[in-house]
Amino acid sequence: MINTTVRLDEIDYETRDPGMLVESIRVRGIAIPVHVNRVGDRYVCTDGHKRLSACAILAKEDEKYARIPVLLKNDYSKSGSSFWGNTQNRH
Repeated sequence: MINTTVRLDEIDYETRDPGMLVESIRVRGIAIPVHVNRVGDRYVCTDGHKRLSACAILAKEDEKYARIPVLLKNDYSKSGSSFWGNTQNRH
């Protein structure tokens, strides 16, 4: 899993009513990254459809909302034993 930022237009998601999230994100930003999987050259939302819908609304007002924090769930490229600080396998 990798934390990164991604452009909103690179993520496939279901538009949902964001309710009060628009104002909350405007004031506080995105507190919890959206969960996505990488599929080819796109990202698919697995959790955070309302947050993405809110950011799509806000991006019309301010470009800073067009790039959002995501947790890339299906990228394990850094999960080898050296990622954990040593070469010993500790479980």
